[in-house]
Amino acid sequence: MIEFIQLTTSDEIDLFIETNQLSFLYISRQNCSVCHGLMPQVEKMMNHFPAIKLGHVDADEVMEVTGKFSVFTVPVLILFVDGKEYLREAHIVHLDLLTEKIKKIYKNVVDE
Repeated sequence: MIEFIQLTTSDEIDLFIETNQLSFLYISRQNCSVCHGLMPQVEKMMNHFPAIKLGHVDADEVMEVTGKFSVFTVPVLILFVDGKEYLREAHIVHLDLLTEKIKKIYKNVVDE
């Protein structure tokens, strides 16, 4: 099972995005019930995309993440391809639609 890697500094976030062809950030806050409820569902869904590396950032611990990625609400889910943002979902996330969007990107990037 694929699990989220906890990223605790801005440098760790940068390195995570730079060193993985496909990287996915899940940005949340500690007191966000939507964040805590959605995360296991996203983690389960991402098992269908094993080439995508998963990173979790707590915006309460890494405060600069909000400015760095223009985060105005949480949760924020961002997919990067070769260090560039390709997909972003925030707050209300429809997993079926997100899955379809990721499938299209994944199919074009990963040769299976």
